[in-house]
Amino acid sequence: MNNHREPRLPSRIRIVVADANVLYSRCLRDYLLYAGEHGLIAPHWSGHILADMADHLIKNRSNFDQDAAQRLTAAMTNAFPDALVTPLPEHFDRLQNYVLPDDDDRDVIASALAVEASIICTNNLKHFPKNVMNDLGIVAITPDTLFVQLINDDLAQMIEVHNDSVRYFHGATDASTLSALRRARASRTADLMGQVLGLGG
Repeated sequence: MNNHREPRLPSRIRIVVADANVLYSRCLRDYLLYAGEHGLIAPHWSGHILADMADHLIKNRSNFDQDAAQRLTAAMTNAFPDALVTPLPEHFDRLQNYVLPDDDDRDVIASALAVEASIICTNNLKHFPKNVMNDLGIVAITPDTLFVQLINDDLAQMIEVHNDSVRYFHGATDASTLSALRRARASRTADLMGQVLGLGG
């Protein structure tokens, strides 16, 4: 359905560790979590990732405070009780010989190792060098790439993912959700879903 050359991903249910910059965005988070509810992926995150998400939401959203952060993380944990992962020292030890652009991302990669994730979903690909990911057997991809491939693989389920994202966010419409995806750097996802919904590319 698209002309972009994408990394080859496993066909089984994908174990995905979500970076904080993906969970920060409401529309990306909703698409990711509803894809999990529909059995397309198995989403995971660490306490460090959740704290990073919450800190940035509190800092950047005037109507988002510590109580809102606690409600959000509790809702995510309740919906996916097996998603929270605590990487062990042995997982960090596997990374000690690698130089990373941002040392904070060691937690993200160690979390992926802890749950044997095949994918790290992030909008900061430059923080996850390909040589490191290749050595560890992990693919780092953007949410846009992930969602496009899920649409290609299981369109019917991804339509339900989109419908849930609209249905359960107060005041959302198909058009507003697609616009939010574009603002969150998931424009190819929005274009494909817009075509499917008859809203244009």
